[in-house]
Amino acid sequence: MHGLSRMKLAHWSVRERVIAAVGLLVFAVALLAAGRGLAAGGMGEILRVRFGGDAERTRVVFDLDRTARGEVIQSGDDGRVVLSLAGVSPPGQRSGAGQGLVRDFRVAGAGAASRIELDLATSAEIERRFLLPPGDGVAHYRYVIDLKATGRAPTRTAERRPAPPRPAEKPLIFIDAGHGGRDPGASGAHSRESAVTLAAAQALKAELERGGRYRVRMTRDSDAYVDLYRRVAIARQAGADLFISLHADAGADPATRGASVYTLSEQGAGRAVREFTRGENWQRSLNLPGRDASVDRILLDMTQRATQNRSAQLARSLLGELEGADHPLLRRSHRDAGLAVLLAPDVPAVLLEMGFITNPEDERLLNDPRARRRLMQAVAEGIDAYFREPQGELQMASAGAAAGGAN
Repeated sequence: MHGLSRMKLAHWSVRERVIAAVGLLVFAVALLAAGRGLAAGGMGEILRVRFGGDAERTRVVFDLDRTARGEVIQSGDDGRVVLSLAGVSPPGQRSGAGQGLVRDFRVAGAGAASRIELDLATSAEIERRFLLPPGDGVAHYRYVIDLKATGRAPTRTAERRPAPPRPAEKPLIFIDAGHGGRDPGASGAHSRESAVTLAAAQALKAELERGGRYRVRMTRDSDAYVDLYRRVAIARQAGADLFISLHADAGADPATRGASVYTLSEQGAGRAVREFTRGENWQRSLNLPGRDASVDRILLDMTQRATQNRSAQLARSLLGELEGADHPLLRRSHRDAGLAVLLAPDVPAVLLEMGFITNPEDERLLNDPRARRRLMQAVAEGIDAYFREPQGELQMASAGAAAGGAN
């Protein structure tokens, strides 16, 4: 066998040998990049800082190797813009000359964040800022800040030592208890879906808040009806980082049981974009530039795709924890559909069918406080896993899966 391999290698052409060498080089680079990611301990990196524009408007672009969350500390009226960029750090302190409205800049690590200081040539304001996910030929994230001159004199009265950046906000998780009020949902032998989902949502909220790592809100905290689209709007307006809708499935065969997780289908993604772009100033609600409709539509599609990928990653984390907790699952437990509560283009979202309320054993577990708590502990651990590895391997649900009666 080894002799045959050596004979084949000896007969390779120069071109074939070059191709093989390039392939080995690419593989080695990939391994090195993976090693760097593991060594970074979950922190991303600021790759470079770029400028464009003039003394009226200037764009500052931070190229990042992963997603990040920005928070404004000083907005520019005093001749300086200061931001905290959580989740990424520079390889050492960076500084240099700017362009246009930016005289010079400094970027320094500050714990789990970077502190960005832009010294301005004149007072300015942040016109918009937004995060662009990889796409359209660009392999990395870009955090963009657009500055606009105000024409006002800087209000800074004296130099003072920069304040340290405030800690980054905890991720905001929205829990949606399915149905409610005039919409009781599916019925079991002894319970209604709307009551089961509310009890589960309250248990999940308690689990998530116990660890102190998240801010948690609910779309309803009583037996009230909330419109499906309103649930999504509430989460988007609050700047949610994750949306999870809890439901109990139903079927004609009482023997059918087990949990499943839905993410947005390709058809649903197209519907979401159509619905979203019907409104006025839709670009503003996504922090898009708003200067060219076709460009903004491309950016919206990229955002939607990134959100679908993150939602699929969340589904995978949840199902892994549910399986580890021995909670019964449907045979095809990751499904996709165009459900209304999954339509936000910029908030990763899943719908969890906790079990079949029409199955006697599932209904018993859903109504048992101890079993419900164990289930919600597994869900909370799945959410923890999702936030620990936000840039892990992405996996979409298979296309064409049929939706149940959840929405």
